[in-house]
Amino acid sequence: MSQILHLLLDLSVIAILLGGIQRFNSPVSARFGNRLASLALALGVVLALWRAGTAHPLLLAAATLAGAAVGWRLAMRVTMVQIPAMVAFQHGAGGLAAALVAYVELGVAGQGALDAGRLSGLAGLLIGAATFSGSMIAAAKLSGRVRPTPLILPGHGTATAAVLVVSLVAGTWALRISPEALLVPAALLAAAGGALFAVRIGGADMPVLISFLNATAGLAAAACGIILKDRLLIAFGATVAASGSILTRVMCHAMNRRTAKVFAGHQGEVNWRPFDMFHKAQAAPVDSPPPAAAPAPKPATDPLPAAVAALEAARRIVIVPGYGMALAQAQFNVASLAARWTAIGKSVKFAIHPVAGRMPGHMHVLLAEADVNYDLLHEMDAVNPELGDTDVVLVVGACDVVNPAAVQTEGTPISGMPILEAHLARTVIVCNLDRQPGYSGVANLLYDDPKTILLLGDAQQTTASLLAAFAPQ
Repeated sequence: MSQILHLLLDLSVIAILLGGIQRFNSPVSARFGNRLASLALALGVVLALWRAGTAHPLLLAAATLAGAAVGWRLAMRVTMVQIPAMVAFQHGAGGLAAALVAYVELGVAGQGALDAGRLSGLAGLLIGAATFSGSMIAAAKLSGRVRPTPLILPGHGTATAAVLVVSLVAGTWALRISPEALLVPAALLAAAGGALFAVRIGGADMPVLISFLNATAGLAAAACGIILKDRLLIAFGATVAASGSILTRVMCHAMNRRTAKVFAGHQGEVNWRPFDMFHKAQAAPVDSPPPAAAPAPKPATDPLPAAVAALEAARRIVIVPGYGMALAQAQFNVASLAARWTAIGKSVKFAIHPVAGRMPGHMHVLLAEADVNYDLLHEMDAVNPELGDTDVVLVVGACDVVNPAAVQTEGTPISGMPILEAHLARTVIVCNLDRQPGYSGVANLLYDDPKTILLLGDAQQTTASLLAAFAPQ
């Protein structure tokens, strides 16, 4: 087949991919966009297998189908709460695949000059290995298998930089001698550097870490595409790298953080001890902070009637969802509440903080699952100017993103981070599990505000109580 026809096929697949991505700009068209993007990836796999001309096509087809079956099974079983951890795991799997492909190709290439192809292969190997280990740490943090807070080792920053530099030197040296001799140690060192990098990031910075690992997985794939001379792999990997980089920047801007500062990790005292990072990790929910003050005593009176009265009198209601809503699977009750309030003439909006949840867009997906009208969802910058005139803000499973300490207290992990200014509303109703701080470990000043009504407990149960109070007569 002519090179022109190969090029046209590649451009067609790339056009389908970009067409799918373009439809991600709205939840209404995102599902179709996802199908288009999946079609592009499937066509890319078919073209790659066809061009490879492997001597064992049946074995390769069987391996491809087995991998697809495992991926399908995992995707169908995962819950919305587990989505962030699964996404981090997928980034790691992509990084590992890139590292393995690069290792094989570098071994085939053997010794020689440091040309663009071999240097790209080395980049794919090292970046892929670091992405794999960093993503596994991120997935473990997000799933509760490792403490979600930043973990700091003695000389952490220096050790991370040293390990990564040594891995690069070892890998470069390996290209000039026998590749197999030092490529494996170089990859292992890169993996150690990735783990050291990721373990120091936690709390509110996790969405940034996920988007950054997305970018590095794409970069590793694009680098492998160069050594393989595969236009589709280069284009697809570069697209992922570019989108992940942009998203990383957007997440940092949303938290009013400098990207370099986030990547430098939390600056604090050494808090790591052997095996301590795994100690009772499963016993603490993913949303749990470090140990804090004991919960306040149970109120003498039931706060539910006061909350219902405030909501009945309210004309304008803003709902602020958070990760706790995902944990409690309360999004369906919240969607029903919004529908009932809208039906009786109340103005209802959902206020979405850019870093709410554990990954970018987590709340949008969660509410879409509950069939919430997308027109009701409003970003932080759009809704904040209206909160001073809002009768009731209903907080469901959110903490750090509505914590006034971010703008009133200096020196905390969330100081300077823009928040949803729920404290400006006339009444605030909080449906959170308890008074414990959020993921950042910073006590929420909103809980002690005189106009705040605390409906503490499982959010599914507290929202069900509110739903019962507004049941059609």
